Amino acid sequence: MAGPLLESKYRAPGRRPGTVARPRLLDVLDGTLEAALTVVSAPAGFGKSTLLAEWLAAVPASTAAVAWVSLDERDDDPTRFWTYVVTAVRAATGVGGSALGLLTSAPSSIESTLVAVLNDVGASSRDVVLVLDDVHLVTSPEVHEGIAFLLEHRPPQLHLVLATRVDPPLPLARWRARGELVEVRAADLRFTEQESATYLNGPMGLALSGHDVATLDRRAEGWIAALQLAALSMRGRDDVGAFIAGFAGDDRHVVDYLAEEVLARLPDATRDFLLETSVLERLTGPLCDAVTGRDDGRGTLVALERANLFLVPLDDRRQWYRYHHLFADVLRAHLTDERAQTIPELHRRASAWLADTGDVPAAVDHALAGGHVDRAADLMERAMPTMRRERREAELVRWARSMPDEVVRVRPVLGMAFAGALAQASQFDTVEQRLADVERAVGPAGGAWPAQPPPGLVVVDEEGYRSVPAGLELYRAALALRRADLGATSAHAQQALSLTPAADDLTRAAAGALGGLASWARGDLARAEAAYVESLAGLHRAGFVADVLGCCIALGDIRRTLGRLGDAERLHRWALALTDPVAPVRGTADMHVALAGVLLERDDLTGAAEHLDASRRLGEHRGLPQNPYRSRVVQARLLEARGDLDGALALLDEAERVHDTDYSPDVAPVPAVRARLRLRRGELRDAEAWARDRRLTADDETTYLREYEHLTLARVLLARRDDAGPGAAAGLLARLEAAAEQGARSGSLIEVLVLRALVAQARRDVPSALDALRRAVTLAEPEGFVRVVADEGPPIAALLRALPRHDPAHAHGRRLLAAVVGAPAPRTLVDPLSDRELDVLRLLGSDLGGPEIARELSVSLNTVRTHTKSIYAKLGVTSRRAAVHRAHDLGVLPRVR
Repeated sequence: MAGPLLESKYRAPGRRPGTVARPRLLDVLDGTLEAALTVVSAPAGFGKSTLLAEWLAAVPASTAAVAWVSLDERDDDPTRFWTYVVTAVRAATGVGGSALGLLTSAPSSIESTLVAVLNDVGASSRDVVLVLDDVHLVTSPEVHEGIAFLLEHRPPQLHLVLATRVDPPLPLARWRARGELVEVRAADLRFTEQESATYLNGPMGLALSGHDVATLDRRAEGWIAALQLAALSMRGRDDVGAFIAGFAGDDRHVVDYLAEEVLARLPDATRDFLLETSVLERLTGPLCDAVTGRDDGRGTLVALERANLFLVPLDDRRQWYRYHHLFADVLRAHLTDERAQTIPELHRRASAWLADTGDVPAAVDHALAGGHVDRAADLMERAMPTMRRERREAELVRWARSMPDEVVRVRPVLGMAFAGALAQASQFDTVEQRLADVERAVGPAGGAWPAQPPPGLVVVDEEGYRSVPAGLELYRAALALRRADLGATSAHAQQALSLTPAADDLTRAAAGALGGLASWARGDLARAEAAYVESLAGLHRAGFVADVLGCCIALGDIRRTLGRLGDAERLHRWALALTDPVAPVRGTADMHVALAGVLLERDDLTGAAEHLDASRRLGEHRGLPQNPYRSRVVQARLLEARGDLDGALALLDEAERVHDTDYSPDVAPVPAVRARLRLRRGELRDAEAWARDRRLTADDETTYLREYEHLTLARVLLARRDDAGPGAAAGLLARLEAAAEQGARSGSLIEVLVLRALVAQARRDVPSALDALRRAVTLAEPEGFVRVVADEGPPIAALLRALPRHDPAHAHGRRLLAAVVGAPAPRTLVDPLSDRELDVLRLLGSDLGGPEIARELSVSLNTVRTHTKSIYAKLGVTSRRAAVHRAHDLGVLPRVR
């Protein structure tokens, strides 16, 4: 995760007062709405951002939404960069929530994030202009590759604008050749003589003659920053002509000379303020007061803006500002030359204020910039509990990478936290070494852990120190689990429990969950369930709701495999009730996806769709690391149930790209899910290629971890329809049945029995086929399992029809048959839809927006909204997609095949 975001970074700046009108450039920028890419490239001080702000102010909101990101050096981190970009797009358009969640996965999936953003923008009715200001500050090749991907795959509505001092490493020639590139260069941005006259004698308040303007413009070569600095230095001068006559030199010398002139002529108090606050990337009154030790920060900022002293407002309320980058560079250079000894103290003050106001990441950055490494470490250690609770592993990883090893080695609590963050983010390269450093620093050497830190160690969080011994075992259990050493996982988890006080619910819950994961991977689901139930209770007592929801994902999966679909549904609904609907925690989206999976198994396609819609509306940033892939798998299964096999396949491809089990055993690998879909599509060769790639054979030893794959292999063997295939499948299924019965996995057993029925059918052994099917249906009925049978399609339908009417399994068999043939049990609306409501409902299933539907039906938009609201009420849904799905299920609308 990127941590808290600065709102001012993704706010488009307003048009600045006193801006010179530049219609010739605005006409060029109007081409942005017809192009893929616009590049505004020039050195510092040429008015790039000012020009873009002026142009955007003239773009009607009905024509295009504007997303703006002001970049800085910290945005070189791809996750941080794209988090700001997606947040800016979402703030401007309301779309992009699903993309944010992909950035929280470990590791984050940039390409999938971009795909999600592009899909959302492509569904928008308005154009979107995305402006990346100061993009030259970002040097990451991964970010540049992402920008190129965005451009290559952009929908027509998306237009990217880059403001930069140097051309980005992108294939500009390609877009230029396509006619999709708009360029504004330094030569374009230079003031004409007339623009210089307007600027100098207008906003800058001078009264220069035409000759003086021409001379100054010629010497400055239209460089706006130089003209601004010259104008400031001429204020109050009697010798303006002599100043202009002596104005010469290249850009850097001009800046140095004029900055000196400006700074030298300012009152001492203003000059001191500028120099001391130049250490800040962003300025606000109280922060400036803290740094300078004065109490006039806000007033001074307002005065500086009015005096055109290179101050750029970052929001419409004039609360946050920054210095013009060029001016800030000059100020910092002067600060270093004149008062280098004060810089550490200025950073310390900034750090203190930011820490007090809750911006710990910025406080840490200032502490490090000022050389206050110990202070930075203290801030980090104090922030750890909150950072862990909020699952801000990405920020913790950045800290871990920035802190000198020698500092971390004497801080066991910090070392432990960094090791945990790296493990959580799946960056294991240094985790074992960090754990060893912690153990070596405290040095129990096989004896009791010292109650107090040994001399030479630094501990800020004393409670955290007491949990270090258990933490060492906890993270070693996690490392063992990642390398599939289940015995070591259980041993370390048990040792962590023995070292943890009974009152420490959080650590005990984490250790118990790790032990549960090991049991789950072994196939001992009863032990795994017991461990998870205990862990869930501990997390609930500790108030870690997001982690409670994470436990419920695993526990629900275990209960479904055990055949207890009802228990899984009740668990997920209970968990969902824990969340705040106004401010849902991470994991809320996962609960909707989990419920969708349960309802889908029960053939409640509309209910499943509604929960998937609810998850999407929340955005994947409200999900845990597994949610991006799990949600796509459930959505794919829903599309498959509705007959959209192409859409299902595309979603499974996406799911594989974002796959992250987050320590859970991968009991249903996405490639195996896709192989099953390939078989349903008649693509046997692809399914066989998957089996070969996985080196699966009918003679394999059966284990729980490969049970899903072996059940898929049985389908592949059955699909061959030769003499050997069904026979080999029969032997494999016999062993899988015995293992499922021994492990009390009724959910697995239903699937095994269905496949045994199909194998017997293929071998023309109808009595055995009906016997196996009867057992499967009998197991499926109490918990309402449907799709595990219905997904086998026409072959299973023939057997279901053959069940005798007097058979106890007949009633549920008829329900299963209805699901197979796509004829759900008849349902009618209590309040039927009117003819006009049916017209609106048909169009809700199209790509038309509200205004387009109104025009199509020749009614007002309000009338469409009234009909839509009535349709939702009658169908019992809350979205247009759910309305269409419900109408299909009820037969109100025909399905499109």
